Amino acid sequence: MKFSVTLAGSGALAVLLAGAALAQNAATPRPGTPPMKAEEQGGPLVIEMPKPGGTFADAFPQTVSDPVVQGGMETPAPLVQAWTVGQAARLVAVIEGIGAEGLDPADYDLEPLKVALASGPSDELNQLASQSFVWLVEDLRDGRTPMEAREQWFVVDPDRERYRTGDILAEALASGDIAGTLAKLNPTHPDYARLRDELAKTPASNTARHKLIRANMDRWRWLARDLGPQYLITNVPEFQLRLTVKDQIIRTYRTIVGKPGRTATPQLAEMVEGVVFNPTWTVPQSIVKGEGLGAKVLANPAWAKRNGYVATRGANGYITVVQQPGPGNSLGLMKLEMPNPHAIFFHDTPSRHLFANEFRALSHGCVRTERALELAMTMAILGKGATKDEAVAISTSGKYTKVMLEKQWPAYITYFTMATDINGEMATFKDIYGRDTKVLASLDKPRVRERTYVPTDEVIVIEDDLRDS
Repeated sequence: MKFSVTLAGSGALAVLLAGAALAQNAATPRPGTPPMKAEEQGGPLVIEMPKPGGTFADAFPQTVSDPVVQGGMETPAPLVQAWTVGQAARLVAVIEGIGAEGLDPADYDLEPLKVALASGPSDELNQLASQSFVWLVEDLRDGRTPMEAREQWFVVDPDRERYRTGDILAEALASGDIAGTLAKLNPTHPDYARLRDELAKTPASNTARHKLIRANMDRWRWLARDLGPQYLITNVPEFQLRLTVKDQIIRTYRTIVGKPGRTATPQLAEMVEGVVFNPTWTVPQSIVKGEGLGAKVLANPAWAKRNGYVATRGANGYITVVQQPGPGNSLGLMKLEMPNPHAIFFHDTPSRHLFANEFRALSHGCVRTERALELAMTMAILGKGATKDEAVAISTSGKYTKVMLEKQWPAYITYFTMATDINGEMATFKDIYGRDTKVLASLDKPRVRERTYVPTDEVIVIEDDLRDS
């Protein structure tokens, strides 16, 4: 397999990615499995970076957002402040045009605010203008959709601490730029702006499409405003994972995600702390005991050895089974270390033929990743956990090895039913888990004013049996 590299920007980044791809090619194939063709592996690896820079630091600055107002330890500004007539008039104009952001002017007490504005400066104007502004901040920063309509949404959004409401209000009044201050709360990811443009050109008569666009614009607000300079992001209904630098897609990977129902993949934002090469797999008790695997392994040592299973019976009779590293291991050749209470992570699979399926909601929750070894070595190298040569040696050793990353990567597991696809085109995706229903219904209801920011859904710990139906 040949990999070509175009150094159109960050030389360090391109070399590192090329090294990871070449290292994957050096990995030992599974016995009896013919080498994958280049087109099956994704074709030549061509890296084009938009901006110059020759060091790792240039390509990967610290993961820090540039906040509108950086919330510190000091007491936040009050939520009711004094407004001039001019400032309040500019707020009215913002609310009248807020439909462009997929929000509804009726949610922000526009008519009472206009009445108070007509009467000139007053305590009532201060109260109403501050209240409407606060509601705008909450919806633009956190999303309009209430938590109870966000199914299996467990992302902790840091923006409420970074962009504190009273401080944003104080900045807007100090500068007089009401619209500009609020606009800075919009998600920085290019897809948000593309959805906004799509909303603008969609006829008002097409109410279903309007609502779908609004719902997916709001989903971007549920995430951090700035996802960081480098991250992994997967859109579950698209069955794709992106390795992204400065919001530019560097590489894409097909995915297999959870089956609809109790083992559907939840939406998370976690940190990839390390890469496990040649992982072991501790078999869940639902299989060890429930399906009799433990007894079978103990009774058939030759069969167990062929399949890599090692069983241990404790003094109390409790049997544990661990599948050893190898080509038949259910986790494949790698998994990304991503601690979370759901036990969800990205990993390889020995059943790579399933990536050819169009519909790939087949797992028990975890995200299986195409060309996983390439991804693992790329992460290890870019995360400064291993050099290219070290990554090759570790991956081909056949031994369990955990490589911790000096530079950790955010990983976002998202759910968008309208988004830019991997070809750069605006597309709609099948709502495989039925998660649009509650979000769309919430758009027809009055805005929830007293809201929680704590996920309301049950945490389902996934015991992925990793076997295919």
